[in-house]
Amino acid sequence: MKAYNKSPEAVSQLTPEQYRVTQQDGTEQPFQNEYWDNKEPGLYVDVVSGEPLFASVDKFDSGTGWPSFRRPLEPANVVEKVDRSYGTIRTEVRSKHGDSHLGHLFPGGPRDEGGLRYCINSASLRFIHRDQLESAGYGEYLTLFTQEA
Repeated sequence: MKAYNKSPEAVSQLTPEQYRVTQQDGTEQPFQNEYWDNKEPGLYVDVVSGEPLFASVDKFDSGTGWPSFRRPLEPANVVEKVDRSYGTIRTEVRSKHGDSHLGHLFPGGPRDEGGLRYCINSASLRFIHRDQLESAGYGEYLTLFTQEA
């Protein structure tokens, strides 16, 4: 199994927006982020550590303007924490190995799929297209897309 971790070098290569979101628990603007309407097949990995987080097969249009997923691809790579900011109680979602702030978990996903909505900031993600999985080192996930091919 590949080791994923947060390194000073990876953090230094983040854009200002990626840094604000992942390292300072920020939230990007809805409908004005890179992946909210991406419909291409592939994986979404942590922009800091590269750990696999979500797959396009679990992505759905929630109408919120952020990428939304039914479930994590690798549940062990996603950590849920209580977030009491802004006078409310929410569930924050972070990457385990990169410790990146990803977004929040809400009810409101497809009921027949468990009813959860992982609302994730594009700035915390790097998208790897299905056709690039093998060369990027994520070939073991190609089987997710055999029916889509």
